Amino acid sequence: MERTHRAFGRARLICALLAPLVGGCVTGPEEDGVPLVGLITKTEDNPFFVTMRERAVERAGELGVELRAFAGRFDGDTDAQVRAIESLLAADATGILITPSDPAALLDAVGRTRRPGVLVIALDTPFDPPDAVDGTFATDNFRAGELIGMWARGRMGAAAADARIATLDGAGTQVTVEVLRNQGFLEGFGIDIKDPDRMYDEDDPRIAGSAATMGTVEGGRAAMERLMRDDSGINVVYAINEQAAAGAYDALRALGVEDDVLVVTIDGGCEGVASVAAGEIGATAMQYPVRMASLGIEAVVEFLTTGGRPANTPGLDFHDTGVALVTDEPVPGIPSIGTERGMHECWG
Repeated sequence: MERTHRAFGRARLICALLAPLVGGCVTGPEEDGVPLVGLITKTEDNPFFVTMRERAVERAGELGVELRAFAGRFDGDTDAQVRAIESLLAADATGILITPSDPAALLDAVGRTRRPGVLVIALDTPFDPPDAVDGTFATDNFRAGELIGMWARGRMGAAAADARIATLDGAGTQVTVEVLRNQGFLEGFGIDIKDPDRMYDEDDPRIAGSAATMGTVEGGRAAMERLMRDDSGINVVYAINEQAAAGAYDALRALGVEDDVLVVTIDGGCEGVASVAAGEIGATAMQYPVRMASLGIEAVVEFLTTGGRPANTPGLDFHDTGVALVTDEPVPGIPSIGTERGMHECWG
């Protein structure tokens, strides 16, 4: 931390000397010499975002920056995220890390952050266009969906040709992260997804229905109950996250059909990995929120000291933080790890 403070001090000295020549340069706000960074997550009770916040606080302390954390009351609470952005700008934050609930609805607010001396990074959920922010640290969400789709198709074998699929999505409003996961899963399963940037334009008769869950246990349970009433033959369920998957499994168990339906999802939390080990979920795609948070804080520190901005993974328009398929029933040709290893790598 001491080295970090000295680096900030050198950066400020250099800026003071060069400002008359270059018309200004990057420095952080000073409150007792400590730069301010904000973290804005979708909710404060989802284990994924809890883990992200905890690691961000830890890494900020290690690197000598102040972190202020904000969250929506629910997934989709755009108003709360806009207020958080405005609060951070008023406080002269140097860095803003955000997992946008609705990237399209936040474009105007994020646009107001694009000013000299402020670095804005998306975590987990990308913006469209990607250059609406200075960088993105996220899972390759399409690949995560594709892995569980490929696994489900391989696990079913010949029966996949007659599958009855339900997709349990987030808000169902074409938010980038849920589009990527939904479309990745369907393509992995062998569905013609038509436009990969849009959900629900597929015409494959194997898709029995889709429903919004808001990424919660209660939402997953209610969505699954409704879809099963509409089509009791559903035998494959894709859920946007492990909370929605848990709710779906509860509904299936209440109906006595939990052993007849294959459930797959994305997250990699310890509870989700335990559900895979228990046979409640067939497979999950593990994300790395700790890595996202660490890289976000480190990017702000790099920006403070050198003015540098994060680079994308080659061939992608974001920095890929990794994904791993977790299952105890591996399918040949599809890379995966078992739940024993998954329990060592999970979060939450």
